Amino acid sequence: MEDRLAHVCRALDYDFQRIELLNDALTHPGASNSRAAKRRAAYERLEFLGDRVLGLVVADMLFHRFPHEKEGDLARRHAALVKGETVARVAHDLGLDHALLIAREAGGAMATPTMLADACEAVLGAVFADSGLVPAERIVRRHWTPLMAEDVAPPKDAKTALQEWAQGQGKPLPVYTTLGTEGPPHDPRFLVEVRVEGVAPVTAGGTSKRAAEKAAATAMLDLVK
Repeated sequence: MEDRLAHVCRALDYDFQRIELLNDALTHPGASNSRAAKRRAAYERLEFLGDRVLGLVVADMLFHRFPHEKEGDLARRHAALVKGETVARVAHDLGLDHALLIAREAGGAMATPTMLADACEAVLGAVFADSGLVPAERIVRRHWTPLMAEDVAPPKDAKTALQEWAQGQGKPLPVYTTLGTEGPPHDPRFLVEVRVEGVAPVTAGGTSKRAAEKAAATAMLDLVK
C-alpha cells in the first residue's frame, strides 16, 4: 500500500477491504484522457455518496443533541457543519492535503479548500461503499462531534444577519449582484457585490455564488457594525 493511503487509513482508523476505493477518492480528476474520465466518474460518484452520508449522520447527531430546537435552528447548524470550509478542516485533520493527487491540469500540487472538501466527502463515500454505514458513521461522529460543540447557539447566516440589520435601520433589503467569475473552469471563483442603501457597496469572492454572497454580507457587516 502506498504511504499516502496508509497514512489516511491510520487517520481514519479504518482498514479498507478494497483499497482502490480510497485511491479513487484521493485522485482528483483533472486530466482529459479516457483513463482519467473513468477515474473522474469514480471520484464524482464517491463524492456524491459521501456527501449524502455526511448529511445524514450530521442530521441524526443534531436531532438527538438538540431535542428542543426548531427545524430552522437545526438547519442552520447543519449547514454550518457540512459547508465546504468545515469539511476542509476535517480533510486537513485527516492529512488529505498531503494524500490527494492533483493532476497538472487541475492546478498542480496545491489543493484548494474546495478540492479538500470534495476529497473528504469522496473518502467518506469510499468507506461507505467498502463496508456500509457503520464505519462511515463512526468516522463522521469522531470528527464532527468537536465541531458541533464549538457553537453554543445556532449560527446565524451572514446574509440573514445583514438583512436583519438593514431592516432594523429602516432600509430596503440588501441587493446582491454577480459581477463575474475568475479562475479555471474546474475551480471557478465567483465575484459578488452587495448593496445596502446608504452604505458603500462591498465586493467579495467565493468558490460558489452562495459562498461569495455570504462573504460579501460578512464584509459589509464588519463595515457597519
